[in-house]
Amino acid sequence: MGTTAFNAEFEKPIVELERQIDHLKRLAADRQLDVQEEIEPLEAKLAALRHDIYRHLTPMQRVQVARHPRRPFTLDYITTIFTDFVELKGDRLYRDDPAIVGGWARLRERPVVVIGQQKGRDTKDNLKRNFGMAHPEGYRKALRLMYMAERFKAPVITLIDTPGAYPGLGAEERGQAEAIARNLEEMAALETPLVAVIIGEGGSGGALALGLADCVLMLEHAIYSVISPEGCAAILWKDAAEKERAAESLKLTSDDLLRLGLVDEIVPEPAGGAHADPAEAAANLESALAADVEELVKVTPDELKRRRTEKYLRMGSYLEG
Repeated sequence: MGTTAFNAEFEKPIVELERQIDHLKRLAADRQLDVQEEIEPLEAKLAALRHDIYRHLTPMQRVQVARHPRRPFTLDYITTIFTDFVELKGDRLYRDDPAIVGGWARLRERPVVVIGQQKGRDTKDNLKRNFGMAHPEGYRKALRLMYMAERFKAPVITLIDTPGAYPGLGAEERGQAEAIARNLEEMAALETPLVAVIIGEGGSGGALALGLADCVLMLEHAIYSVISPEGCAAILWKDAAEKERAAESLKLTSDDLLRLGLVDEIVPEPAGGAHADPAEAAANLESALAADVEELVKVTPDELKRRRTEKYLRMGSYLEG
């Protein structure tokens, strides 16, 4: 992970040990000393500490990891997992929305269309990307690319990482709710394989608009929820300080969602989270994506739609009078 400007409270023992190791390495380099015997046990202790801390994260701590500013974003995964990426822009109705990126790429030489929400790394980039919160034109761009994939019989892969759809006045005036609903309707009937991955935050309808898929994957420390813990606490208990209680109640972790049948597979992250070793996180995700796409391309379009329908009809419970 390295020392960063952002460290969650539970990460402080990890950061302190990393600083000790970095200090020893700098000292050794400056004075030309061999300190490998001193560093090796510290590195072993660091690995064990990371594993132990991340094995016992609370739901709210998982939220902090999912929001970590060093966590890999959509474009990071696109550049490491895929090749020959060609970005396509615009919804052909209003404008291009930088909060959603997408285009053609290859996954292990197989042509695919990849689409995902993109957050910014700094203030300027976050303003450009609107903090990963898409306008309706972003969802319409995504749907345009899905239609294109269907036309060329290419699988669609979506990478989900958003606090939610943008709720601003302009977005509502241009049909935010309609754009999200249209994506859900069309994805349910799309005649090509769909694989969705929650890589960070899966927030409400903004995530769902890219999340209806034949196979839904979720990174180990990602979250997926109808509302943020802070928002839930403010509504239910009139106190944002109740966010820990809300996070527990929302059942937003990958383990919870796999058990509830809302996601199909958990992709393991490196010890210390995806931000600790982005290359390993990408390799794990690539393997999972390649395996799932390889299975789905063997299924006929009619069978894909039938399975997709049955999958979502099984979710939840209801009574008929």
